[in-house]
Amino acid sequence: MRRIRNHVNPLKTAYATPQAQRVALPEVGEVEVELGCADAQFLFQRAAANPGVTCLGVEIREELVDDVNLRAREGGLQNLRAVFANVNVDLDALLPDLRIDRIFLNFPDPWFKRRHHKRRVLTDEVVDVIHRKLVPGGALLFQSDVFELALEAMAVLEEAELLANARGPWSFLKAENPFQARSLREDRCAARGMAIWRMLYTRAA
Repeated sequence: MRRIRNHVNPLKTAYATPQAQRVALPEVGEVEVELGCADAQFLFQRAAANPGVTCLGVEIREELVDDVNLRAREGGLQNLRAVFANVNVDLDALLPDLRIDRIFLNFPDPWFKRRHHKRRVLTDEVVDVIHRKLVPGGALLFQSDVFELALEAMAVLEEAELLANARGPWSFLKAENPFQARSLREDRCAARGMAIWRMLYTRAA
């Protein structure tokens, strides 16, 4: 059994050099992308419920990518696959502009230590790339059980002024996850009664 790392430093030299190639997507049909998909439980549920939607997971741990793709094949989910890439440096090359309908960022690593904050995934540069990849009306869902991380992510999004907060400026979603799928982390949070901080942003038409 292979050991799968819980955390990977995205700024490590091995990952910091852009290496991803453009992923092949269908010419028509909706596309959903989960950034940092891990075991992709969220995407497996989305793909099963929406067979006409292409579901793509982006993950920096290659062992998990292989596992997701194997399970998707074994489960007959032809609309689901994962790719090995570093969101912070590869996203622009990986995805075509104006092609993605929904992007999900579910419970990203909080990198609690202050000196590690620079490793957090949602930066000004990543928000700019997300904006360019989304179709008009496309959406970004961010979820975290760490309030400080969620507030920092909201600050990045609000200050960029590229995407509109669905509930109004500086507001979290009050309802449950609107996409009826749960990551493994969300299941664990729900079982423990932990608060989840969600925000939904959209690209203007």
